[in-house]
Order: sequence, then C-alpha cells, then structure tokens
Amino acid sequence: MTEQNNKLGIWLMVATALVFAMQDGVSRHLAGEYNVFMIIMIRYWFFASFVIVVAARKAGGLRAAIATKQPFLQAFRGVLLAVEICIMVTAFVVLGLVESHAVFAVYPLLIAALSGPILGEKVGWRRWTAIGIGFVGVLIILQPGFGVFQPAALIPLVAALMFALYGLLTRYAARQDSAAVSFFWTGTTGAVTMTLIGIWFWEPMVPGDWLWMGLLCMTAAFSHFLLIRVYEVAEASAVQPFAYLQLPFATALGVLAFGEALRLNVVIGAGVVVAAGLFTLWRARLRAN
Repeated sequence: MTEQNNKLGIWLMVATALVFAMQDGVSRHLAGEYNVFMIIMIRYWFFASFVIVVAARKAGGLRAAIATKQPFLQAFRGVLLAVEICIMVTAFVVLGLVESHAVFAVYPLLIAALSGPILGEKVGWRRWTAIGIGFVGVLIILQPGFGVFQPAALIPLVAALMFALYGLLTRYAARQDSAAVSFFWTGTTGAVTMTLIGIWFWEPMVPGDWLWMGLLCMTAAFSHFLLIRVYEVAEASAVQPFAYLQLPFATALGVLAFGEALRLNVVIGAGVVVAAGLFTLWRARLRAN
C-alpha cells in the first residue's frame, strides 16, 4: 500500500512542480507591469482566504488552527516567506526565470548546511562535500571573474537562503505545532505583512491583467493544495527529489514564453547543483532508515 501511495505522491509532486512553475511565469509577467509588493499582496489575500477556509473545515475549526505554542516563531516564519517571495519575484523580473531558478535550486543544500546549527542535526563529511560541490555549481552559473559580474545574480541566492531558513524553522515549529497550524499562520501573517507593505504601492490594473491576477491566485492556492496532498499520501523522502522538476519546467517557460536565453554555463551549473542536492536527499534518506 505504501508503494502505491508513494507512486501517487510522485505524480502529485510532478503536478505540483508544474503548477509552481506556471505560478512563477504569471508572477514574472505581472511584476514586469506592476509593483511587486502589490502583486504579492493581492496573491496573499487570496492565499489567506484559502487557508482560513481550509482551517474552518477541519476538526476544531479556526480555534484549533490559531492555537500555536510558539506564536513569535510562527509569525516570523510567515513574514520571512512573504519577504522571500517578493525577493524571488523581483529576481524573475531582473534576471528571468531560467537563471533565477538555476541559482535558487541551491536551497536544499543550504537546508542541509544549516540543519546542524539550527536543528542540531549531524551533517557528515559526505553531505558537506556535496554541499561544497553544489556551491561550485552556483559559481559556474554566476561566473564571478568572467566579464562583468551581475550583482543582481545574488538576488535569487538571497531568496534561496531565506527559503532554506523558512524550511528549517518550519521543521523546528513542527516539534510542537501541527502542519495545519503552521499552514494557517503562514497564510495569515504573510497576508498581514504584505498588506502593511503593499497597500502603499497600489496602482490601477487593466481588466485583462486582472484575469492574469486571478490565474496567479488560483495557481498559488492549487499548488499548496497539491503539496498538502503529496505529503498526505506519500513519504517525504520518496517525493522530494521530484520537486526539482520545477527547474526544467520554469526553464522551458522562460525560454518559450519570455524568450530567455539558455546559456551553457547555466545548464552545467544547474546540473551540478541538482546532482549535489539529490545526493544530500539520498544520504538523508539512508540516515532515516
């Protein structure tokens, strides 16, 4: 039964990666026309509504979803993710989907590197070697010292670091709070944060772009619904490697829809990063068994 569930979980994760890539493409389009903070704010309004509806339908309702034992940690997680999304969408506009995702793919390696000091987990020499190789891949992508280095290329790296920290804090929060509680706090505190920031950057949107905004909101909610289903039906270690499919999906979208270039150093560097990341996932699964 577990094998069948893992097979379903893998297909759900493939679908999740595809929807996330579509979401990033729509975000890139809208953020190229309007202020990033406003776009993320509207997206979070829909996201918060979604998590509230989900929480209300579960046992215990909203009271159970709000009842965290660590409110400051949960609020910080929500704020951190909201700011990270703003930074990553900015990277889509400045660098494009291809290079942004190639650099962002390093975040699982950052999680592995930071799991020791933050969670107290042991990171062996094999995983440290993989982490080092992964960062060589990032250097291949960024090409420091070759021609004119773009400081903007560091934007997705900052986003990856923030997302890695968010992931680790989520695991830390899970020691005392359920996933439903963390999900509720992520959506609601993020919405409050983005409203306080984004409301000052409001600008009128043409009717056609409201359709794109609606698509962004729906893909954001649907991707999180799929992700919840993934971890309900399958083991995390079995499905996590397939999350990397977001990189080729987003790359294809960047090339086909936005006319972005696919440079050889980005392909090689991304391949090194993904291979190193898959190795760390494999080592983590071995340790778990």
